[in-house]
Amino acid sequence: MKQLAEFVKQRRKEVNLTQEEFAERAGVALTVIRKIEQGKTNLNMDKVNLVLRMFGHELAPVNSRESSE
Repeated sequence: MKQLAEFVKQRRKEVNLTQEEFAERAGVALTVIRKIEQGKTNLNMDKVNLVLRMFGHELAPVNSRESSE
């Protein structure tokens, strides 16, 4: 979660947006942005993906077979 937090915070700052502005553009609540940037672990995957899509990224579940290859 730390990598996700750092990625979102860094990219948001690169585009010069406040947390409030970024939340509005991503279509999520301000609390979602705050939780992501704080590295919270109890996040809704759909909300996280709305945020990541702003940067052309997405999270997906990893198949245990894929991770061992």
